[in-house]
Amino acid sequence: MFTADTLTLLLVFVLILLILAAYHKLSLAINNLRSHVTDKSHNVISQIESLLAVYAEIRPTHGLPKTRGWAASPDFLHYLCKFVAEQKPQTVVECSSGLSTLVLAANIKKLGRGHVYSLEHDPAYSAKTRELIRSHNLEEWSTVIDAPLKPMSINDWAGEWYDFSRLENNLNNTHIDMLVVDGPPHFTAPLARYPALPVFATSMSPGSHVLMDDANRTGEQEIIRRWGSEYASFTLVDGLTAEKGIVVLKKSQIDFKRTA
Repeated sequence: MFTADTLTLLLVFVLILLILAAYHKLSLAINNLRSHVTDKSHNVISQIESLLAVYAEIRPTHGLPKTRGWAASPDFLHYLCKFVAEQKPQTVVECSSGLSTLVLAANIKKLGRGHVYSLEHDPAYSAKTRELIRSHNLEEWSTVIDAPLKPMSINDWAGEWYDFSRLENNLNNTHIDMLVVDGPPHFTAPLARYPALPVFATSMSPGSHVLMDDANRTGEQEIIRRWGSEYASFTLVDGLTAEKGIVVLKKSQIDFKRTA
């Protein structure tokens, strides 16, 4: 039989163990929260810095729309600014439209030549982007094309993708120097953005580039893998650390598909 003193000591020992276990769990939770808050804080600072850089690059006459939620992140917009300045593309095709359209058009205007063609499946969003472009006096440098999603089968992919027939009329056999893939939304089809390269590969000029936003997502990573296995004339030249991830591919001087 345990004495009262022995039972008391046993209970105290168990209580100490419980307190230590709770302290350990609480310490882990605090450390995880501290790390999460630190990462979030660093990202917020990085996005603010990128947004300020975008303002410095394009010098808008009035404020830009918000860059949270579905909109392109400031670091992606800043990269577009730098990329256009360095590569000097003349013909830019964008899958989706929005603030990125304005940033591309403003930087094309700085070059003094070129044009941005943006495919947009949502008529309401097309209208908003056109108004945004108009309010910044960039109509000469950008065209937003209504391109509803329609059934498509290409290679072994099937789903809905942009009706790009009106884009073909606008391009008039002009080769694409820069393809920005930021749509359609990932929920519209499995690997929703896959058709972009199969559709435009042969229309892209030698040395042209493909920029994929949201490259941190599993679906986009699979798309990049498939493009790499199917289109040997396009090689991965950059994978950038960004809020949502950015991947850049470059087209070689020879256009061919992998056969194995």
